Amino acid sequence: MNAEIEKDGFWQNVQRAKEVMKKLDLLKEERTKWNKLHKEIEDTELLYQLAQEEENQEALQEVSSVLLKIEKEIEKWDLEVLLSDPNDKKGCFITIKPGAGGTESCDWAQMLLRMYLRWGERNDMDAEVVDISPGDEAGIKYASLLFPKDFSYGYLKSEKGIHRLVRISPFDSARRRHTSFASVEVMPKVDEELEIEINDSDLKIDTFRSSGPGGQHVNKTDSAVRITHIPTGIVASAQTEKSQHQNKQIAMEMLKSRIYQHFQAIEKEKQKKLAGEKKDIEWGNQIRSYVLYPYTLVKDHRTGTEQTNADDVLDGNIDPFIFDYLRGKTSK
Repeated sequence: MNAEIEKDGFWQNVQRAKEVMKKLDLLKEERTKWNKLHKEIEDTELLYQLAQEEENQEALQEVSSVLLKIEKEIEKWDLEVLLSDPNDKKGCFITIKPGAGGTESCDWAQMLLRMYLRWGERNDMDAEVVDISPGDEAGIKYASLLFPKDFSYGYLKSEKGIHRLVRISPFDSARRRHTSFASVEVMPKVDEELEIEINDSDLKIDTFRSSGPGGQHVNKTDSAVRITHIPTGIVASAQTEKSQHQNKQIAMEMLKSRIYQHFQAIEKEKQKKLAGEKKDIEWGNQIRSYVLYPYTLVKDHRTGTEQTNADDVLDGNIDPFIFDYLRGKTSK
C-alpha cells in the first residue's frame, strides 16, 4: 500500500485513494496494538520470573492482574475476526425509545442510555449523545448516541431489540413490582466517502430550541436541527451541540445512515438484519430481561447468557452478552 501511495497519479482516483489510506491507517493501528501487546507480555514474563525468584507475593498479584487484562484484550481481538460483515468495522448510531408505561418506561430508557455510555467508557469507545428528549416527570422520551470509533457497530449490533426491566417502582408509593420496556435501535454509520444522492428539494429542515429540564442550561437560541427526508418520511435530529451548523452536520450523518439502511433493506432481504425485526415494545418480544426484584438476574433470551450482578451490567458490563452473541451461542 505504501508503494501504491508513492506512485505518480495516486490521487487522481480520489475515491480509491481514500479507501487505501483508510485501510492503511487501520492496518497500522492493528500492528501498533499487537506490538504493544507483545511488549506487555514480555514485560509481564520478566516480572513473573523476578517475583518468583524473590518470592514477592505483591508482584505476583500484579502479574495476575496484568494477565487478566491481556487475556481480555486477546479475547476482544479474537472476536473482531468474527466481525466479517463490511458494516461491522463502522461506527454506529444507537437510538433508545421507551415503550408504553409512562414515567416507568422513560426512566428505564434513561437507565439504558447510561448503560451504553458506561460501556463506551469501559471499552474506550467514545460515545456522544447527539439528541435527547427528557421525560415529563423523569427519564427520557428519546435519545440518540453516536459511537464514532471503528467496530462499534460490530459489537453493539447485538443490542438491537426490546429490553425488559422488572423492579419495585421508585415512582409507586405502594412499592409494587412493575415491568417496563424500551427499544434499542442500532445502525451503522455511513462512511463519509459513500455517495448517497439526496436532493435538497427532498429535505425539510426545521430548527428549534434544545429541550432540557429547565434552568440555566436550556438553550436560548434555535440551535437544534430536525431534518425530514420527504420521500421516505425518515427523520433525524440533533440538539446537543451549541452550534446549529454542528447539529445540522450530525443530523445529516444520521439521516444518511437511516436512508442507506432503508434502501438496503428494500433491495436485499439479507440486509434486514441491519435494522432488526420491527416488534412492538411489549411483553414477549424482549431480547433481554433485567430483573431487580424479587431476585437479581440479567438474562439474554437469544443466547441464554445470564449475569446475577445486575448492578454491574447496568454500569456498562455487557461484554458477556455481546461476546456470546457474536460467537453464535444460542439458548437451549
